[in-house]
Amino acid sequence: MVHSTDVFVIGGGPAGLALAIAARRQGWEVVVADGSKPPIDKPCGEGLMPDALAALGKLGVDLSTGDGFPFRGIRFVDGRTSILADFPGASGLGLRRTILHRKMLDRAAELDVHLLWETPVTGITPEGVALAGRRKHGAIGARWIVGADGAQSRVRRWAGLDRSQGRRDRLACRGHFAVTPWSDCVEIYWADDAQAYVTPVSASEVCVVVVSQKVNRDLSLALAEFPELARRLRGEQLARPERGALTKMRQLRKVYRGNVALIGDASGSVDAITGEGLSLSFHQAEALADAIDRDDLSAYQKAHRQLARRPTFMARLLLLLDGRPRLRRRTFATFTNHQELFARLISIHVGETSPAHFAATGAMLGWQFLSI
Repeated sequence: MVHSTDVFVIGGGPAGLALAIAARRQGWEVVVADGSKPPIDKPCGEGLMPDALAALGKLGVDLSTGDGFPFRGIRFVDGRTSILADFPGASGLGLRRTILHRKMLDRAAELDVHLLWETPVTGITPEGVALAGRRKHGAIGARWIVGADGAQSRVRRWAGLDRSQGRRDRLACRGHFAVTPWSDCVEIYWADDAQAYVTPVSASEVCVVVVSQKVNRDLSLALAEFPELARRLRGEQLARPERGALTKMRQLRKVYRGNVALIGDASGSVDAITGEGLSLSFHQAEALADAIDRDDLSAYQKAHRQLARRPTFMARLLLLLDGRPRLRRRTFATFTNHQELFARLISIHVGETSPAHFAATGAMLGWQFLSI
């Protein structure tokens, strides 16, 4: 029975496991507790961008093309208009969320992370963490406590870190179709107030996620808003039951207090429109492990804010097109006439850019809008 640890992680999803792995690689003793039973699934697009794969590689998580389906870029589709750009460097990888979780569990076990599954956390104190059914032995002592318990984080509430600078919620529903992928790209289909994300996850299966502000979305009905996608999936049956979830755009004022820090969706989130949630949490894990090693969580606060800038900018930019068909048509016309602009935007999206490149792309895009 564990009585104390250096780092106690509450939440055993990818963000929590990434931090556990990063902290163990720094030499800290780590305990992870979660009320669920692995592998943990979550309704998401299941595409890992090149920068997410690079971050996993730094953590020592071994993924291969055989685990999923490589994709070379991103394709936007709006009616009859289609725009495609390849990633400037390495490919991305589509794979089931459960496979990713198993791979991360293997790495955590390899590093001797102590894993407590089906073990709900009932509270935190400056000295440690209280677990359900452990009254006789008291709380587990912890020098550092990390909340990785998702968008509805209880740790965030317990630590008094719930204050945010604004939020926007949308609804997402996900399903898998047993069909041979027709593209080696992630495809984003646009309707007037919704987007559909298609990610190939194997040689015989695609993941489809529809995101919008509408309530009570049914995936089969929602697909009717995307004629080309509906045509491709006509007659195909869901390979797995569909699932739904909220996708949030939320920025917290602070992501730590005392010896408690937040990571992943618990620490704020960007809309699923970016596909960057996992990548962001993997980079946060490295930053938080470094801050723990330096005994300075204020360094994590600074790094967290910097890491969020690019995906937050991209999310706001893309969400400008949501529900604005005239603006979207104008934007797509600009990208169609100037393919290099879309390619530059994709390079920004996956982090393959410099501040100068970022600024130049914004200036070019603005000029092209003015000249239409």
